[in-house]
Amino acid sequence: MSRRTRFAVLGAGVIAQQHSTVLHQLGDEVELVAVVDPVRSRAEALAAEPGAQVHATLAEACATVDFDVTVVCTPTGMHGEAVVQALGAGKHVVVEKPAEVSTERIEALIAARDRAGRLVTVVSQHRFDPSTEIVVDAVARGGFGRLTSAIASVDWWRGQNYYDSGDWRGTWALDGGGALMNQGVHTVDLLVATMGRPVEVFGYAGTLAHERIEVEDVAVGAVRFASGALAVLHASTAVHPGLGTRLQVHGDRGSAVIEDDRLVYFHSAPDEERALEVSMGGSRAGTNQVQRFAGPDGTLPGPVTSVAGRMSDAHLLQYRNFLAALRGEEELRVGLEDNHRAVGIITGLYEAARSGRPVALSEPVGTGPRSR
Repeated sequence: MSRRTRFAVLGAGVIAQQHSTVLHQLGDEVELVAVVDPVRSRAEALAAEPGAQVHATLAEACATVDFDVTVVCTPTGMHGEAVVQALGAGKHVVVEKPAEVSTERIEALIAARDRAGRLVTVVSQHRFDPSTEIVVDAVARGGFGRLTSAIASVDWWRGQNYYDSGDWRGTWALDGGGALMNQGVHTVDLLVATMGRPVEVFGYAGTLAHERIEVEDVAVGAVRFASGALAVLHASTAVHPGLGTRLQVHGDRGSAVIEDDRLVYFHSAPDEERALEVSMGGSRAGTNQVQRFAGPDGTLPGPVTSVAGRMSDAHLLQYRNFLAALRGEEELRVGLEDNHRAVGIITGLYEAARSGRPVALSEPVGTGPRSR
């Protein structure tokens, strides 16, 4: 593309402000030309600084403004309708996570994307964290040997006022789920990024610390992957006062731990160590190789927040990948198929919790760009 890529943001809530920040960071590469929201004052507040036009509906914006990409920041249960409408108008799409509240709806988006011949990326910024890239690269190189297991945990707290702050929060129709779907989806996505294709899930879910919500505030489960590896999954908004997130990836030649998006442990056994057949593992302190990835100041790999701490550099990196994919210079790193796998684990766990039986997970069929 010779001219700047022109963006329209649909939905002018809190998350839209963060996308606006990234568009500012991209400078002359992009231009925010429209903000769409039925609440005009909210749209005007978002559009004021860049001088974008304000519209009440996406159809109105498409008929009035020339733009290339729609950024979908509406409540989760409204994502699908907006994505299909944008694709039908010939627009590429950046959609907030998760793309939709069920795998069936994501499959409909994949079909719409393939018909339109446009790119769709799902916001999954933690795939672009340096910590994640180090671990994913080690997995790809066989640095951990055969993957055997993983542990993913999201230990957060949300007060009752959080759920009471919006009618859509805590509903199946618009939130799609609770602690696992809303707060845990990024960590589930990193399970997919590191462990590969999930094939079965079982779990339990409950609402134990909040009122007036339909969805869970605690979920636990077990996931089996195509490789045979197993994972333990925990997500909660009922962990007072709120702790953090943690992903452990284990293999028969190494392990890694990412805690609050920062790489805190890494070990990959050299070939000669593999031959030793050590009967018992060494201490964590003695085997941790994480300092080999530290920066000059000793800082370990993790997201570096910028712009008043509202956005991480990883968001910017995902946008840069999306723009490079539009120009045909890179493969799109996070597509709808990736999000289908993550949402499949989540909704599969919900189904297992209701039925008391393990749920088999399927792969979508699509012809559009997939992640690398």
